Amino acid sequence: MLTITSYSWTFPVAFLLFLSFFSCSESCTFTITNNCPYTIWPGTLAGAGTPQLPTTGFQLDSGRSVRIASVPGWSGRIWARTGCKFDESGVGTCETGDCGGRLECDGNGATPPASLFEITLGKASDKDFYDVSIVDGYNLPLVAQPRGVYGACNATGCSSDINIGCPKELQVVGANGGNEGGGEVIACKSACEAFGLDQFCCSGEFANPTTCRPSFYSSIFKRACPRAYSYAFDDGTSTFTCKAYDYAIIFCPNGNGVKGSDGSPLPPSTQDPISKSPPSIQDPISESPPSIQDPSSKKAQQMVSSSNIILPLPMPILLILVLLS
Repeated sequence: MLTITSYSWTFPVAFLLFLSFFSCSESCTFTITNNCPYTIWPGTLAGAGTPQLPTTGFQLDSGRSVRIASVPGWSGRIWARTGCKFDESGVGTCETGDCGGRLECDGNGATPPASLFEITLGKASDKDFYDVSIVDGYNLPLVAQPRGVYGACNATGCSSDINIGCPKELQVVGANGGNEGGGEVIACKSACEAFGLDQFCCSGEFANPTTCRPSFYSSIFKRACPRAYSYAFDDGTSTFTCKAYDYAIIFCPNGNGVKGSDGSPLPPSTQDPISKSPPSIQDPISESPPSIQDPSSKKAQQMVSSSNIILPLPMPILLILVLLS
C-alpha cells in the first residue's frame, strides 16, 4: 500500500516538474526597466537567422517596465535610445542610439555610441550566452540580471556613468536640449569610432586577439565597468552563460527620480490587469522596484501579451498543490 501511494504521488509530481522544465526551456522573456529619471526608447535587433522580437522599438517612461517574449535560439541585442522626438507616424530622430530615424527599428541597429545587451538563447537544455558591450561606445548605464532555471546566474553590465569621465575627444554633447539637457555629455564614443584606426577597431593586421590589445581608451571603459566588453577580444571577463527564463535588463540601475517625457513627476502607475502580482525587477543596489507598464498603453506599443506576464514556474507549483489537497 505504501509503495502504491508513493508511486501515485511521485508520478504526477515528476510529470509536472518535467512540464515546468519544458516550459522554461521553450520560452524566455526580457523584462526591460527604465530607472532613468527621464523617458528612454528601447530598441531591439535580431541576429541573422532569427526572427525579430514582437516589438523592435518603443517608448518607456521613467520607472516603468515592459516584458517581451522571445523564442528558443533567439539571438540579438537590446539597447536604449535617448533624446528622441517622433511624430504620430513614428518618424523622428534620437540623440543617441538612433536606428534609422523611426520608433520601430525594423531591422536597423543602434547608431554608435550605444550600450548594448547581447544574447544568444540556447535551445532546449542548451545554455544562453550573454554580455553587455560598450565596444561600440556608451550612452547609458545598463545591467542585465538573469533569473536562472537552475538557480542563480551572474549579473553583468555597466552601472557606472562613463559620460562623467569621458575623455573630451570621445564626448558626444547634446545638441537639442533633450531629456538630459542641452550641452551635457550624453554619450561616449569608442576610440574606433572617434579615430577609425585599425589598432582601435581590431581590423586589418589587428584583426586577431594576439595583435589587438586593450588600448588606453578601452582601459578607461574596462576600469569603470569590469564585466562589460570594452574591446573586440575582451571575451575572457565579459561573456557569461546561464539557462534563464527571464532577463531583467535595467537601464540606469542606480537611477533616482521618476519623471515623464515632459520632465514632470509620473502619477501612480496602472498595474497590468492580467497579473495580480508580477514579480518586481529589483535592482541589486536600489530599494524600490519599478512597476510593469500597462500593456494597454499606447506607449507600450501593444507588445506585451497575457502570456508574457506569467512566469513559467507558478502554474506547475499550483497544480502540485491542487493534487496534494
